[in-house]
Amino acid sequence: MNSQCCAQSITHAESTLTEAIAEANLYANQDDVAPFRVAAEPFQLDDDSMQAIRTLGPALYRFNAAVQELYYESKEDRQPSFIADYLDKGKPDLVKDYARMRRFRPDVPRIIRPDLILTETGLAATELDSVPGGFGLTSSLAQLYHKRGYPVVGGADGIPQNFIAMIKDVSGMDRPTTAIAVSDEAADYLGEMQWLASHLRQEGYDVEAIHPRDIQFQEDGLYMGTGKQRRRIHAVYRFFELFDLKNIPKIDLILYAVRKQLVAITPPIKHVFEEKLLFGLFHHPQLQKYWQKSLGSEVYQLLQQVFPESWIVDNRPLPPHAIIPGLERGGAPINQWSQLFDASKKERELVLKLSGFSPNAWGSRGVTMGHDVNGQQWREALQDALDSFDQGSPFVLQRFHKGKKVQVRYHHDKTNDVRTMNGRVRLCPYYFVRGEDVELGGILATICPLNKKLIHGMSDAVMVPVRQT
Repeated sequence: MNSQCCAQSITHAESTLTEAIAEANLYANQDDVAPFRVAAEPFQLDDDSMQAIRTLGPALYRFNAAVQELYYESKEDRQPSFIADYLDKGKPDLVKDYARMRRFRPDVPRIIRPDLILTETGLAATELDSVPGGFGLTSSLAQLYHKRGYPVVGGADGIPQNFIAMIKDVSGMDRPTTAIAVSDEAADYLGEMQWLASHLRQEGYDVEAIHPRDIQFQEDGLYMGTGKQRRRIHAVYRFFELFDLKNIPKIDLILYAVRKQLVAITPPIKHVFEEKLLFGLFHHPQLQKYWQKSLGSEVYQLLQQVFPESWIVDNRPLPPHAIIPGLERGGAPINQWSQLFDASKKERELVLKLSGFSPNAWGSRGVTMGHDVNGQQWREALQDALDSFDQGSPFVLQRFHKGKKVQVRYHHDKTNDVRTMNGRVRLCPYYFVRGEDVELGGILATICPLNKKLIHGMSDAVMVPVRQT
């Protein structure tokens, strides 16, 4: 009888939670239902993984700082020129000019989100996002689970409070008027950004999520609102990728205000942070001494464990005595990418992905898992990646790390009961940077069924905050 009562209680609670997520209206075109499976409780991480994630934030901040110094040193001929050549490839002059302005040289992304796969041996970072979505969703979910008595990482307000503290630091003001500028290309995330802005307004902060076209330019700065509600913007949170600048209304006026330091903007206008090929540079043999010196041995060793081996797919031929380090075919090193065309299924346990600066370089788009396609499909994907290099859109090849099997309970929306699903999990921690302090605001877990090869948000996935240990 007691177990039956508990089951009824859970079902009722989960039904309420499902409705609350739908009512939050965090996603476009969701038709009053959650666009993912609703977990019965927050996802529980083991202590070692939780400690690793807490340690990782400051390490990633140091990595970003080292990345931009490496880029500047390459431009100044104090590091090999190929570094800047790779990072500048396919970028318009406007973006490169802003990235090199000395007044913005110290600026780094203030929200850092790695995509982490939980494996049998630890964490593997598939990429590092400096313009991440999902933190509004994570914050909303954290509040909903917290209200039901579940402790979550960061607490109920970890993300909003860290977000506004970061904006204060960027603007140098205690009560900055803030515009979260959401482009058409990022419109799927508008709902969660509006939720975050609304929550912060309830806390007394002037924050709005708006389209860039609604930003007004005057000689003394940027404004939003009309009539008596018109006020000057002190900080812009840029929620659009730099590849999309040509499609952003009023971008020339916005960038003029940034250049004249009439408004603070974050993430900074720096293309180097919007490239997946950074992992390839991190593993490049010629740069190991730089990373060790810039990061320190402890951070360097940590990132060596977390960043999978990665290679930049460069179609230029190598001399006969050269090799592509770490890649083999038939047990022997290779020195031409074409030698991987006929790789066995085992040898192609690799992930091919578009590096960045393209609308196809985020989510699950532009990704091929070598062992999940047949030989002909693999050959075509690799050839397309080689051809793309000349078009200014390099690809990255990354060592595949299989996620460990986990279990999660979720509320079934049709039968109104709680079920258990076996799956694999992607963890997205959100780190907020203030000065040199890095705070973990929350973690979103995305658990996909075992038959799904790529782990990302989908209707079959469970998306839930991580529980505080």
